[in-house]
Amino acid sequence: MVVAKHVQYTQAGSFLKSIADRERAKVILYGAPMDYTVSFKSGSRFGPQGIRQASQGFEEYSPHLDRHLSSIPLYDSGDLVLPFGNVEKSLAIIYEATREIVSQGQIPFLLGGEHLVTYPAVRAVAETYPDLVLLHFDAHTDLREEFFGERLSHATVIRRIMEFLPPRRIYQFGIRSGEQHEFRYAAEHTHLWQDGVLAPLMTILPELDGRPIYLTLDIDVVDPAYAPGTGTQEPGGVSSAEIMQAIRLLRGQHIVAMDLVEVSPPHDNAGITTALAAKIVREAILSFW
Repeated sequence: MVVAKHVQYTQAGSFLKSIADRERAKVILYGAPMDYTVSFKSGSRFGPQGIRQASQGFEEYSPHLDRHLSSIPLYDSGDLVLPFGNVEKSLAIIYEATREIVSQGQIPFLLGGEHLVTYPAVRAVAETYPDLVLLHFDAHTDLREEFFGERLSHATVIRRIMEFLPPRRIYQFGIRSGEQHEFRYAAEHTHLWQDGVLAPLMTILPELDGRPIYLTLDIDVVDPAYAPGTGTQEPGGVSSAEIMQAIRLLRGQHIVAMDLVEVSPPHDNAGITTALAAKIVREAILSFW
């Protein structure tokens, strides 16, 4: 991987109830506005800003969790400054930014951007947590060895992660799209469940107790009826209520990092998807930390 010498951010972000003191924060929110390898509809580089804007329409209080967002010190760093079109250098910057957050004892919460941004973030977190477990919520397998001749793609991200994370520590939920060879590969190497999220998640909770977890959530795990603003829509997904329930079901687990990716505001109808994403961020922070 290319080495990033400097990490720079745009101006500090404006997510709901974010504080001004980064050093005091428990959770660091940061955006990776990258969508260079998207294979259908681009636009997820605008996802982080769209999610921040949508967050301003919500209460900080969650009635389901009986907690206020202001009770958790959250700092919004803004978006990383990435060299547009340079995949390897952008990934190196995301890796370095994540490594810095973890090394300071803080929780990284990355907003994409395309799903490839997860690869360097998981790599950085795994260096501190060598027994890391990956929970992958998505419509797609993302297990191709290459896509259009490229090894680094949003369609290959989980396969790339397998190069440093043992496949049996990867749990995939809501998957309903991919090539036949990907599903066969998953059957032999990962834990993959098609379509549903809640039922399989409940069955593995005992396996997760006490283990460090990285949670990656591609918004297209949700049916496009509830989340149309994404680059590769796949009908037949879970409802917005079900994905919220899945987040709350993980309350009490040892979540050490998270990302939310593939939100594409240019393809969003009436802000439906950015609103859902912002609420997922709020509920995740209140559930996990």
